[in-house]
Amino acid sequence: MGNRKPRRIMHIDLDAFFVSVEQVLDPKLKGKPVVVGGKPDRRGVVAAASYEARAYGVHSAMPLLTASRLCPQAIFIEGNYKLYREASQKFMAILADFSPFLEPLGIDEAYLDVTGFESLHGSIPKMAEKLKQRVKDELGICASIGIASSKVVAKIASEASKPDGLLDVPAGGESAFLAQLPANRLPGIGKKSEQVLKNLGIGTIGQLAALPTETLKSHFGAFGKLIHDHANGIDDRKVEPPAAAKSISRETTFNRDTRDTATVQATLRYQSERVGSELRQKEKRARCITLKLRYADFTTTTRQQTLLKSADTDQAIFDTGLKLLKNEMSRSKQAVRLIGIGVSHLVEAGKQPDMLDPSVQRLEQLNAAVDRIRKKYGFSAIQTGRTLQLRDIFPETSEGYSLHTPSLSR
Repeated sequence: MGNRKPRRIMHIDLDAFFVSVEQVLDPKLKGKPVVVGGKPDRRGVVAAASYEARAYGVHSAMPLLTASRLCPQAIFIEGNYKLYREASQKFMAILADFSPFLEPLGIDEAYLDVTGFESLHGSIPKMAEKLKQRVKDELGICASIGIASSKVVAKIASEASKPDGLLDVPAGGESAFLAQLPANRLPGIGKKSEQVLKNLGIGTIGQLAALPTETLKSHFGAFGKLIHDHANGIDDRKVEPPAAAKSISRETTFNRDTRDTATVQATLRYQSERVGSELRQKEKRARCITLKLRYADFTTTTRQQTLLKSADTDQAIFDTGLKLLKNEMSRSKQAVRLIGIGVSHLVEAGKQPDMLDPSVQRLEQLNAAVDRIRKKYGFSAIQTGRTLQLRDIFPETSEGYSLHTPSLSR
């Protein structure tokens, strides 16, 4: 490496993000067990839980019903994805003020490469303190930060510092920091991998780091080498700006399993409008439409169709989705638990030479007009006849219907 400075990478993670946003809106929720994701009598899963709720064993992706059994006194909140997205955008803007080398990970965490930034702030930990303070002042939310010479160690350090912590692992101190931690703290070590390691007598990252690479390869294949590197604090991945979205999708879990064709089709129509709106916002067109269905017995099927020409209209997305839906439902006698529609193989929206079909042009003009009205007055300001019946099923806000999805309605 010569005289090159060791890298300094920060991993910044907002603590119990969805809950924290709700607590800023309603300070009475602070210090209480709070669960975001829906009401316990509704089907669905926990999207986020406050630390007070976590003390009772509640965690994200747990069924809401289980959460209410573990912590009956918890306050259950539906959740508002629009609010969380706005808070996330402000969070990312604050991070970008500190370093241009920013890699967001989802909505509430990111990596920053801060190598060489000591001179601006006195030291990297001082820089992290300033960053934490700005997030607290401007968003009212606590952030936890890990600092290290690599992404993997920085991420483990921020996790170890929660809540509201700051942990700086000095260059050369990675192995000492990792050694005593349980092996499942390594990203990618899930329950199955953890069991394999237990069978090998491995409980800590230090023990894992001492194993020969070949032993790990024989149990984990190519992933074994990566596990070994990470256990030794070796991770050369760069902090990279996010790639453009490769797909856009929406999905909804029904409150009760349903075979009501009109309800399922109305939900599909609404989702198609949401996906179409986002597609046009991103100035993209799609070549592939995917329908996702989950039935009462939890079996899940996906069906895809590639379009002859790329499209960005709600109608094109819905028509294709509807055809796939009818085919699928004609074969299955089961009630539907979840429906989703997605678009992929995205291309730039530039006009195509064969766009001379007047019906396609009319649809595009209609969508452009609808988008303008919705931008000004909210998504519900204009609705298609088919989606009006959703008023009886889902709560409505100016932002549209609040559809219950495993990851909150978007």
